[in-house]
Amino acid sequence: MVQLAVAGDIAEAEELRTILRQAGIESEVAPAVEHHPREVEDVPQKVLVSEAELEAAQNAIEALSEPDELFDAE
Repeated sequence: MVQLAVAGDIAEAEELRTILRQAGIESEVAPAVEHHPREVEDVPQKVLVSEAELEAAQNAIEALSEPDELFDAE
């Protein structure tokens, strides 16, 4: 798996995964930074896809999102 993007939090990562799922692309999420297990704050998340699907995933995100709205989950 290779990194496609870094989302600011889990909600943003899930938005990206939804776009990828609609395009038929499997993805995973992993914390982008180390944090203490007792911390409750949301940390940035890496969105990972298979290397073979990286270009298709980039195209799907560009095609299915507005440039200024990609991370407007607030």
